[in-house]
Amino acid sequence: MITVDLAETKLRELNRRLHALPPGTNERDWRLINPRGTHSIAVGLDAPIDVTIDGHVGYYCAGMNKQANITINGQCGWGVAENIMSGVVRVRGNASQSAAASGRGGLVVIEGDASARCGISMKGVDIVVGGSVGHMSAFMAQRGNLVVCGDAGADLGDSIYEANLYVAGKVASLGADCEAKPMDAKHREALKALLDRAGIKADVTRFKRYGSARKLYHFHVDHAEAY
Repeated sequence: MITVDLAETKLRELNRRLHALPPGTNERDWRLINPRGTHSIAVGLDAPIDVTIDGHVGYYCAGMNKQANITINGQCGWGVAENIMSGVVRVRGNASQSAAASGRGGLVVIEGDASARCGISMKGVDIVVGGSVGHMSAFMAQRGNLVVCGDAGADLGDSIYEANLYVAGKVASLGADCEAKPMDAKHREALKALLDRAGIKADVTRFKRYGSARKLYHFHVDHAEAY
């Protein structure tokens, strides 16, 4: 394991070193210590490596991730795993706003709670939250899955397209064009597979599914008040 102390190593030097890893590198196991809330740690990675960050991180940690498995042993600030393409980003604590925003693929696991706008504009990412999410989560969600093992704040799924939202607890309110959907055996099977991938135990029978009512795909005067 390669250990990098961010109290001694500049962030740009670390990120440059991670970006320069050649295909087939044997430097595959990294441990970052003393992050001290630094922003933009381990962004833009494109290699099948494991990165463990011991401590709290700031904004945009693990953004634009491809291939890497990144674990944050602490809390994280705004925009963790923004625009993730593939790989896995795991937060052992809580996440601030806009977790996994615009994510196109891969898996993001938040073992604690996520704040507002979790999964905003998600485009194919799978997000599993062990706790609750804040308001406007999955706003304009286009593709992918958001699993919430706790409660969801107001305006869940506002202006949603074709993403699936699974919530075990209470939903404060649904956003425009988001509605409850049937939860049949195939959805429970897909949900269980997601929870298993995330390593989070939850009773799939407690979850309800939400998705698009498809009334806002095209402007219609009868729905004008909903725009």
